[in-house]
Amino acid sequence: MKDPILVVDDEKEIADLVELYLKNEGWQVAKFYAALPALEFARTREVSLAILDVMLPDMDGFTLCQRIREDHLYPIIMLTARVEDMDKITGLTLGADDYVTKPFNPLELVARVKAQLRRYARYNTAGQRAEEDTLELRGLSISRESHRCTLNGEEVPLTPLEFSILWYLCARRGKVISSEELFEAVWGEKYLDNNNTVMAHIARLREKLHEPPRRPRFVKTIWGVGYTVE
Repeated sequence: MKDPILVVDDEKEIADLVELYLKNEGWQVAKFYAALPALEFARTREVSLAILDVMLPDMDGFTLCQRIREDHLYPIIMLTARVEDMDKITGLTLGADDYVTKPFNPLELVARVKAQLRRYARYNTAGQRAEEDTLELRGLSISRESHRCTLNGEEVPLTPLEFSILWYLCARRGKVISSEELFEAVWGEKYLDNNNTVMAHIARLREKLHEPPRRPRFVKTIWGVGYTVE
């Protein structure tokens, strides 16, 4: 792989372990024990994916995630010992794509890295003809070929997961899609009843589309059932 994976964790043993497993899979790794030098690296170098610890000595991982998201759309996985749902929702709302809780199995982390990179590559590679891969809806335009989304002519910077969610819902316009169906279609994993991942990404997507929380124009909630684009 051309561009390295960014690993940021102040626990040296964990950072070294993650680096070892990633390198064993053939990836280059840019490893840091603090946020600020990692942020400088991310601003000046190309990166394929970032793995960020939440608890860092100079800046929390949520803020680091948010700073990276200002300029980059590559996948971000949060790595933390905190297990509260609110922490998870915060990370996902700020632009993270996945969340792994310590202690973790390094092989599971590697599997999640692979899944995120596959998804990112799929939505950034030209596919079929543009006219067959573009959806238009009340000023919203999304192109699967170019992985671009515009709203009234202005570009909306979506992460691969956000784009995938929006495309899936728009392609099934008029149908109500359950959280379970949406999660399993986009993430490719089994849905759990207490999974708040979909809700967090929908909230972030609505924010980027400038949707009023109580009366969204595009992605609407059908309480107790799921989500729909009318």
